[in-house]
Formats: sequence, C-alpha cells, structure tokens
Amino acid sequence: MRVKTIFTMLLASFLIVIVQGQDLTFPIIGTGVTEFYDESGITSEPQPGEPFYGQDAHYLKNIPSYTDNNNGTVTDDVTGLMWQSNMGEKISFDNAKIKADTLSLGGHTDWRVPTLKELYSLILFTGRASGQEAIDKFLDTTVFDQPLGSPRPIDAQTWSSNEYVGTTMNADATVFGVNFIDGRIKGYPKFEPGTGGQTPNKMYFRMVRGDSTYGINDFVDNSDGTITDLSTGLMWQQADDGTSRDWEEALAYAENLELEGHTDWRLPSSKELQGIVDYTRAPDVTNSPAIDPLFTCTEINDPDGNPGQYPYYWSGTTHLDGPSPGGAAAYIAFGEAQGKMNNTLMDVHGAGAQRSDPKSGDPSDYPQFVGPQGDVRYVYNYVRCVRTAFTTPIKNSGAPFQKSSFSARIIGNRLMLDLPFCQTSIHIKFYQINGKKIASFKYEKNLQSNKISFALPTSISSGMYLISLKNNGKTLNQRIVVR
Repeated sequence: MRVKTIFTMLLASFLIVIVQGQDLTFPIIGTGVTEFYDESGITSEPQPGEPFYGQDAHYLKNIPSYTDNNNGTVTDDVTGLMWQSNMGEKISFDNAKIKADTLSLGGHTDWRVPTLKELYSLILFTGRASGQEAIDKFLDTTVFDQPLGSPRPIDAQTWSSNEYVGTTMNADATVFGVNFIDGRIKGYPKFEPGTGGQTPNKMYFRMVRGDSTYGINDFVDNSDGTITDLSTGLMWQQADDGTSRDWEEALAYAENLELEGHTDWRLPSSKELQGIVDYTRAPDVTNSPAIDPLFTCTEINDPDGNPGQYPYYWSGTTHLDGPSPGGAAAYIAFGEAQGKMNNTLMDVHGAGAQRSDPKSGDPSDYPQFVGPQGDVRYVYNYVRCVRTAFTTPIKNSGAPFQKSSFSARIIGNRLMLDLPFCQTSIHIKFYQINGKKIASFKYEKNLQSNKISFALPTSISSGMYLISLKNNGKTLNQRIVVR
C-alpha cells in the first residue's frame, strides 16, 4: 500500500494532515555502486573521519532488484513499476505517445511514456564509458535490452515525457532523456537541428505502467532549516552554505554537518539529488533554479560574469567515464547546464541535467569547457546535504489500536484528539519527528469520551511530528504534518 491521508482539517491557521505509516510513494533506488573511490580510482574502504568517507557505497539502500516476467515486461521489485524490456526502434516524441496509448504487452494496455524521474530510477552507476565509446552499460542488461547508437555508440538516448520548459542550444525545443550508454541526463533537441522545427528527432522510448504518483514530491517545511519529503522519507538541508568545494571537501562537509540536532547528514546520491529537481522551473523561464521554492540556492555568476545562474551540486556518486575512470563524480545542474559552443556560452543540456566533473583540480584552472558542447566544468561545486528521516512504515501493536487512526486539530495552544474509543487509561506522547519529546500526558481513569485535549508547552510551527498513544501495552503511532 502507499502513503494515504487519513484526515485533513484546516483550523486556527493550521492544516493538520494525519499520515498513517505506510510505504513510501517515491522510494529512491540505489545507484548499484559497491566499490569505494578516492579522487582518481578504486581504493580500500574509507573509515569514518578518513578522506572520502560518505560516498554511495557507504550508504547502501533500496538495492536495485528486478523480476523478468518472461512476457516482454520487467517489474522493478522496489518501485513496483512495470517496464517494457525491449524498446524497439527509435521514434519521434509525438509518435511515442501514440505508441504508448496503443501498446498491448504482457496482458496490459495501460502503458505510458515515463517521466524523467521514473526513467532515471533505472540507471546504475556500475556502468562505464570512455568518451563516445561504450564499455559497460548503465542499466541492468540481464533484464533490459539496450542497443548501442550509430555512428557513435553513445547516440542511444532514451527520451522521457518531460519537455524542457526552457530551450537549449539555438533556442531549440528540448526533451529530457537518460543516456544509459554514458550515464547522463541531458536535454536533446525535439527536432533535428537545421530543419527549422520541421523534421522530428527520433530517440528510444521504454514504456512503463503502474503507480503514476512515483516521482511526485511531498515537501514539508520543518521551519528549522530543513525540508522533509514525505514521498521519499528523506530530510534535506534547506539552503546550501554558499561555499563551493571539490568532491573530497564536499563529502567531509556533509559528514561533519550538525543541523537542528541531527548529525547523520551525508552527501546525497545522484538519484536522491535528482529526485528533488522541479522540471517545471528553469532560470530563463521562472527566474529561479529548478527546485521547489521552499529551497534556497545561492545565485552565482556564469563563466562570462553574468548573474542569474545557479550552481551544480555534488552527489556522492562516482561516474566512470573517460580515460581516468573513478576520477569524476556526478552532479545535478539546478541552474542551466551550460556549455560554450562557437565561443558562445549557452544552456546546452537544460536545468535539471546530470553530468559529471573531475573530483579535484587547481581552482585557478577552472572553469573549463569540455566536449562537443563545451560543457562547463567548475570542479568546485556546491553541496545540499540529506539524511534519512524515516524508511519503513510506523509499526502499531495490536488491539485495541491495530488498524486504527485518529484525527487531530490545534486550537490556540491546545492539541485536540479524536481517539479510537477505549475504556481504560491512555498515555499520550507528542514528539518532533527527530524524536525530541514536546509533551506527555497520562490519563489514569477510564475515559468517558474519545475526545480529549491537552495544552502544549510550546507553540507549534509547520513541520512533521509524531503522536504516540499507549493503552494496556498496545501502541498506536501516527505521523502528523502541520502545514
């Protein structure tokens, strides 16, 4: 089952949402990386406090797992999404929608073109490329077919349903896709360049079916410098600290961060970081970075000195590409993914792209412009830390509370509860989601009503809380979100 809202009420300027502890709607799949890397390649496992501690292999979660249904479909065992195993030939963006609407496969007819977040859930950073050449694909090829491109092997991009809200290159309409040959997200021209928008470009498409809420964030501002995403169970640093760092420094900063009583912050994986991109935003369209406005991004000048650009943010994911595999790490561009072509700086791949930078270098040597589109390399990128707020459903224990729920409202400084009826004493505890207790009340006598209230010792701001009820050795826990 998925997270569902049990009760919603607007009262005294507070919106109270009781969330029963059930499965996450947007579980972020791991990157598959189990090797450890330093600034140049594979190394022995770094220990806490040592350089390069805190990368993907230190935080294994949601291990990728698939079931081949032997009927042309593959089920993701973590997300529950079902995928087309063989993509067929390249087709245009408009024809992909027609294909999805008419596709009958594995006994199902409810196929759709995946969103970028759905599609990126399949990427594995165990892949390796070397420039335009493929070595190991960034996808589980035991269950998925992934052809190579021609004339370049990397020309085998898979498009998503996400059209870029801005434009790239020479004001080209653009569609985001994932390249499972070289391990990147980029925006690609919707029409063949030089045709005036008359000849559709063609890419691969891998259709999907299942829960269409996957990839939709549910952010809560905790009013303490952190943001919780109820869909992923992750808590995020609300604002970066305005400092650029190389990859080793970024890992160390995240591991040593103390924020609002939490010390278990880390550098996010590339897939976790891409999970908070807002693809309805772009600097040249919304005058903002590609992220929910609850977050704050430092504004920077681009390499030409123009304001209005936003940083690239490091991930803990090593990206195996180029002549020195292991020497680069993936980043997400929350501003324009810029490059310099014909000596002109432009948005070449779109805000929300995932590329990679060398992990270290002399600051005086950067920025540089590399590759066919002159990708901007900063090397000294920014950091937005993450921690796991919750991972599994909240467990309840037995009658009289099992499968029960309750409603809540705040009037002034009083918390009003409408409880499952019980005839014996009840112990109520009210916590911040980080485990800090706010209030505790115990009713010793038999309750004559299931409606009770108590005064809170402090004012309640927006954020996520936990209410725990205990009766006769049985417990009911529920998260409550105050918006």
